[in-house]
Amino acid sequence: MTLQFQTPRGTKDILPGEMPKWHYLEHVLRDIFTKYNFREIRTPVFEDTDLFARGIGGTTDIVQKEMYTFLDKGGKSYTLRPEMTAPVVRAYLQHHLGQTKALQKMYYIAPMFRQERPQAGRFRQFHQYGVEIMGTQAPLADVEIITVGVEFLRRLGLKDIHLKLNSVGCLVCRPVYKLELQNQLRPVLEQLCGDCRNRFHTNPLRILDCKKENCRALTEEVDPIDNYLCDECKSHFGEVKALLTEVKIPFEPDKRLVRGLDYYTKTAFEIITDQLGSQDAICGGGRYDMLAKEIGGDAVPGVGFAAGLERLITVMDKAGLFPETDPHLDLYLIGLGDAARSWVYRTAMQLRRNNLICEIDYQQRSLKAQMREANRLNAGFTAIVGENELKNGSIPLKKMETGEQSDIPIEVFAGEIIKSVGRS
Repeated sequence: MTLQFQTPRGTKDILPGEMPKWHYLEHVLRDIFTKYNFREIRTPVFEDTDLFARGIGGTTDIVQKEMYTFLDKGGKSYTLRPEMTAPVVRAYLQHHLGQTKALQKMYYIAPMFRQERPQAGRFRQFHQYGVEIMGTQAPLADVEIITVGVEFLRRLGLKDIHLKLNSVGCLVCRPVYKLELQNQLRPVLEQLCGDCRNRFHTNPLRILDCKKENCRALTEEVDPIDNYLCDECKSHFGEVKALLTEVKIPFEPDKRLVRGLDYYTKTAFEIITDQLGSQDAICGGGRYDMLAKEIGGDAVPGVGFAAGLERLITVMDKAGLFPETDPHLDLYLIGLGDAARSWVYRTAMQLRRNNLICEIDYQQRSLKAQMREANRLNAGFTAIVGENELKNGSIPLKKMETGEQSDIPIEVFAGEIIKSVGRS
């Protein structure tokens, strides 16, 4: 029989057997974010389409090709969020967070949506984690954002990671560099790919980021933006590099690193690995001092990063870095007969309220079938309860690992099993 419905292209189910990996990563993420005093923020899954068009940039691939956009019944255009920084900045402005506390440090773990070609580590619905610091232009904030990303990956055990770093300038110096870049590329314009020919007029910096070998060869000798940075950007970038050196985070300057979103200013960075082939970036971000103004608020400096959990899981699997997970039950309660099954259910509820992981049979299976299930679920203990046990007032408790068995008076059974498992 062929199923009528399956997951949409570019999406996947995360099945119960896979969830321990997600829980592990989320636990480590929240632990590190908390240590750096970041607080979680959650925003709606969909936003006003103009938020992304203005915030990300109307000429970006995301806005032009990849957004899931729809009209509601009133004809209003909304978009499933393709990234999180613009919604975070929108929330910062809408709720006047800067008035509550001048410096805001926020993190998120949330699903995003982009209609792009699915490939290794890339999906149309995917999950990102990220951090944002809003309210300061200090280079130290840039370095802290980078440090959080690096420390998380190091804690997971990833060793073969590299930090690529660049400055994309600001509204003062970047226009100057764009004009110079156009002048240097104009003689080879017709040899560039179609996307890059379009970018030549709309966003020439993105040409440097093209992955096609021909375009990379044609742009190999163009001047780096370093030569055109204004004094402020040059000073900011220099301090970021000095601070990274001070905290012993090695980096590689990369003139091609411009990121794919228009809102970046000054610092741009990526953390890469060779585990994913061509899709080598597992974390990326930078500074976005003009984003708040671009979406209609006062100018508020900000810096952050985002990274995909699916891609990280792929890297972790290849490197064999996930800890062994051994799902288990504290106790499997076996009830034989109606009265015993009633007692088993009441007792299971009592134990669960005391933080024990308990399971019972729901299908009135045989004793042999229930023991097989207890073994399959890796139960630490089993207890078999029938009419005789209820009549005698004594419950046999078996430790599955050793086979050791002891009889527990029925009136103290719950308390004894709680002590045996070591929880309270």
